[in-house]
Amino acid sequence: MADRDSDRFQVRTGRTRDGGAPVNLRALPFVRQVEIAIRRQGGNPNRMGASSAGKGSGRFNARGRGGKVATALPKDGGGWRQDESGVRFRSRRVVVKGRVVKLPGRGKGTTGRGQKFVTTSKAVDAHLRYLQRDGVTSDGEKGRVYSAVDEEPDGKAFIERGRGDRHQFRFIVAPEDAAEMEDLRSFTRDLMRQMETDLNTRLDWIAVDHHNTGHPHTHILVRGVTDDGKILNIAGDYIAHSIRHRAGELVERELGLQSEIEVARKLANEVGAERLTRLDRMLIAEQQEHDLVDLRPNASDSYTISSNRYLLIDRAKTLAHFGLANEIEPGRWVVSDRAESTLRALGERNDIIKTMHRALEEHGLAHERGPAQYATHRGTITEPVVGRVLAKGLAGDEMSDKLSLVIDGVDGRTHYVETADAAKLDDIPRPYRGA
Repeated sequence: MADRDSDRFQVRTGRTRDGGAPVNLRALPFVRQVEIAIRRQGGNPNRMGASSAGKGSGRFNARGRGGKVATALPKDGGGWRQDESGVRFRSRRVVVKGRVVKLPGRGKGTTGRGQKFVTTSKAVDAHLRYLQRDGVTSDGEKGRVYSAVDEEPDGKAFIERGRGDRHQFRFIVAPEDAAEMEDLRSFTRDLMRQMETDLNTRLDWIAVDHHNTGHPHTHILVRGVTDDGKILNIAGDYIAHSIRHRAGELVERELGLQSEIEVARKLANEVGAERLTRLDRMLIAEQQEHDLVDLRPNASDSYTISSNRYLLIDRAKTLAHFGLANEIEPGRWVVSDRAESTLRALGERNDIIKTMHRALEEHGLAHERGPAQYATHRGTITEPVVGRVLAKGLAGDEMSDKLSLVIDGVDGRTHYVETADAAKLDDIPRPYRGA
């Protein structure tokens, strides 16, 4: 009986979890060997075979102009490259946010990810007005609108031309190294010319550069029409990936590729950040694949993990301080499932605090109102807020029509209020500028 039972027992080998002897790669399945090889070169095996027609590309992603271009261009910035001497370089990083805004009287609209976003005529006007608000330029002046050829065209004329359009595209383009670039305006015009080539149509657009944060960036508004007056539909994959790739090419052309040393220096600045960082994404991705993050020497087969091990250890300790990670044994970590959402919320909160502090500083009140006196009212206001207005502007990532107020309250607190109704803010007097 024992012999018959033993015949039924089958040994199935799996991934080593004790960190003992190294795994024999040749003994692993072929697909697994390919994934390991890709990671060692700094790539992402989860994107193998991804295309506009593949998994994850639905009707909003694959249809529209630029779809073929999106298929041909890499979605991860191209990864690492080597020169003849073997030195590794990486493309410059550019953050691009895009939104498709359905204009009034045209029914419901959707973004490339299927999210509905419908605006009003007054909100469209308000959005441009707040993009041009005081204090957004490098010298603290009002934002200046420009287009393909005009230095300061009438932004209102652009809005009027688009009154009958079905939708409008809004983009924020933020090169990581924008502070080192000579001119954001020339960069933006080069990017829009490249987009016109990719989309095979001239574009009617205006832009405003913002220097009021630690990361200079550009807001771009594009009419949703082609040069022959037809409706312009841009493929979601092009918006999500290709604009970022084209922008990265332009920054690379001006500043050159960045070396491993430069990348490591930038990542080191993220170790103590109170927001979601690239280091966090590395940790989360590693845990999703292996159920934990093993940061012991030579424990991971991922080049990204092994090459940034010391930075990831320091970041994991930071997350542990936030209560978002736990070292279950020396060198092996578990990241909380709520880490990503918590860090995003923390980053948004810090952005609000910076906005409030900047408004107080502009009016000489920063020494009188500390963070302990800050009060935020984002979703609802449970009680009346009485005081003088210090600042008015776009809320959040400045992509939507949600507006914000910073109020020096009579209760001795500084209040931050958000509203999606532009009319409410238009009825409030201009910000108090002091004596």
